[in-house]
Amino acid sequence: MTEPRIRVAVSTVIFTLRPAGDGATLALPLVRRTREPYEGQWALPGGWLDATEGLDAAASRTLGSTTGLAPSYLEQLYAFGEVDRSPSRVVSIVYWALLRQDEVDAQRAAHAVTDSAPENVQWFDADSLPTLAFDHTDIVAYALWRLRNKAGYSRIAHGLLPDEFTLADLREAYESILGRRLDPANFRRQAEASNTLIPTDRFRTGSHRPARLYRYDRDVELAARGPAPTPR
Repeated sequence: MTEPRIRVAVSTVIFTLRPAGDGATLALPLVRRTREPYEGQWALPGGWLDATEGLDAAASRTLGSTTGLAPSYLEQLYAFGEVDRSPSRVVSIVYWALLRQDEVDAQRAAHAVTDSAPENVQWFDADSLPTLAFDHTDIVAYALWRLRNKAGYSRIAHGLLPDEFTLADLREAYESILGRRLDPANFRRQAEASNTLIPTDRFRTGSHRPARLYRYDRDVELAARGPAPTPR
């Protein structure tokens, strides 16, 4: 009896924050498939693992070739290998990353200059995705669960923000991750007591009163457990 051939693929879930109304929303890029199976449907960016490369290298390569994006940090999320997840036997090693919106804009602008931007890529709000190919809906749901879980004990929301931000920006990031509104005064107290933020001498001005800009204390490890501006 011939053993079934098992192939290994690498996919990536990337989250960023996009303005939405009076706040922000989590969004991720999807790629429209150009061949069967699931031709014409949206899927996570990814591709096959080459025999001569490591998983991290494959994640970076396939992400760059399908979306033109190059996050500075990719983290392995999980391995998905249900027997019926694909018409052929495929195990997917899934990575995830966070990108600031200014990084997304800069990378897209660079590709626009060279006319190298992928044409079949589109950004979608994480809470209103189309029907996805394979088991990618389950994969995104798992990535969201992990993101929300880590928000409870880590400073992961800072990966979605620029180097300097207001407390309102930070609160909006947590609201987007958790999918619910937070009390501004309560959040401010927790954030200021977290020992992870450094106030700057700069302020953001606009139609409202000036808001102080903060930066994240880089000496605090991103995923370290401990006090954090964790909303309740």
